[in-house]
Amino acid sequence: MKNQEAIEKRRTFGIISHPDAGKTTLTEKLLLFGGAIQTAGAVKNNKIKKSATSDFMEIEKQRGISVATSVMAFEYNGKQINILDTPGHKDFAEDTFRTLTAVDSVILVIDCANGVEEQTRKLMEVCRMRKTPVIIFINKMDRDGKDPFELLDELEQSLDIKVRPLTWPIGMGDRFQGVYNIYQKGLNLFSANKTKISDDVVSITDIYDAALDEIIGEKPAEELREELKTIEGVYDAFSRDAYLAGDIAPVFFGSAVNNFGVKELLDTFCEVSPSPRGRETDKRMVEPSDDQFSGFVFKIHANLDPKHRDRIAFLRVVSGKFERNTFYQHVRLNKKLKFPNPTSFMAQDKSVIDEAYPGDVVGLYDTGNFKIGDTLTGGEVMMYKGIPSFSPEIFQELENLDPLKSKQLEKGIRQLIDEGVAQLFVQQPGNRKIVGTVGQLQFEVISYRLIHEYGANCRFVPRNYFKACWITSDNEEQLQSFMRAKSNYLARDKDDNIVFLAETTFLLQMAEQDYPDLVFHKTSEFKLEIS
Repeated sequence: MKNQEAIEKRRTFGIISHPDAGKTTLTEKLLLFGGAIQTAGAVKNNKIKKSATSDFMEIEKQRGISVATSVMAFEYNGKQINILDTPGHKDFAEDTFRTLTAVDSVILVIDCANGVEEQTRKLMEVCRMRKTPVIIFINKMDRDGKDPFELLDELEQSLDIKVRPLTWPIGMGDRFQGVYNIYQKGLNLFSANKTKISDDVVSITDIYDAALDEIIGEKPAEELREELKTIEGVYDAFSRDAYLAGDIAPVFFGSAVNNFGVKELLDTFCEVSPSPRGRETDKRMVEPSDDQFSGFVFKIHANLDPKHRDRIAFLRVVSGKFERNTFYQHVRLNKKLKFPNPTSFMAQDKSVIDEAYPGDVVGLYDTGNFKIGDTLTGGEVMMYKGIPSFSPEIFQELENLDPLKSKQLEKGIRQLIDEGVAQLFVQQPGNRKIVGTVGQLQFEVISYRLIHEYGANCRFVPRNYFKACWITSDNEEQLQSFMRAKSNYLARDKDDNIVFLAETTFLLQMAEQDYPDLVFHKTSEFKLEIS
């Protein structure tokens, strides 16, 4: 297969939402319709009776939430579909933001009762900033919620994007009977089935066909016809170019848990969504059609399989062809690496692959060479840009409750920090470990994983810091003076950079005023000199 054929075949997208909108359920149903799984786990009231395919970490199964990005791949209608299912919880937004750098489009899931929520707005801001094409799926139509037209108005006003419905619900809640496919001009009625695809499908191409009245009833049929007239009169016709430019979002309605409206979403997605796109580096724009291989690491996960202490770097292929057992240039380390067992994913199930193309996400077994944002190339010296880092908002000190497990704790916290779930700052004397996160739930996840994956019993004690600032300066004398004066508030990050832990806004402002030749970086992103 030529590279261009492989590129055109691929569709790599992320699924994002506010917590509890049904994102992980939709992911499962896409896999179900794609034939990747035969039966789905039922999710009800946030309790997973049979754990969702993409939630493989034990704590996710217990809490009924996704806290790590999962990667799943399957073939459907001649396309290679790569889904990146992201955490919905706001405490893990950084993982979602990084994942959005690795996708070419997004499906945004909205709860029909709650409409646009806080996390939805934040995620949409990132998509708009990157001009990422967005498809919206309004979920849970089998429950009573907001009027569909009201939801469309809310989407346009709150998310600052034009919308165009491509399917339309027939009723809502107890009266919900299915969806009409505006884009394909057909009616699909499904019987509710939470675990398997139903064969009970009726297709009607003409909404004025008398059979429609017989199937769904005269009143619902007349309501549907009137609503479709309104849609055609109010909303512009769907333009794929406008969608690809990020200017308009097609909208689908359904009930993921009951398999309503999912097939329409998947079929249309395969038809209109973008093939892999290029990415910007510090040297040039790299297109998927470029002959030479290149890619970047957007996620690192330790202990994907708890039985084997493995650590995997998730690499998005941007250009060329990745091949097994081939030496590639690790740009930051300036050294050649080869990978005998690169993997593709189906949630926690992995299979070794011989090659991968632009759009694919490859798992690379890592012994500590990779950091988030690293670039691999066929030899060219360049770094991909735009992998976001975070500034911690909550600081807690990690205390070891079992001195005999000090090595396990040290190894565990270092590996988890490398995954990007938190920042680690070590203070001397005493080797005190201060962990910084953007949300409280991250501390629960870290504690859980340290005890269950590393056998390291610990606790977190809150520390009153306002901001972590990375310090750089060309004035060595002033830097040394600052370090002597502020020694109690200094730490080193995992890369041994100097960090000032400021307790208040005022103290930070005073430090900036008293030491004008020092630069107080508010994030951990530094321009690396590449040799």
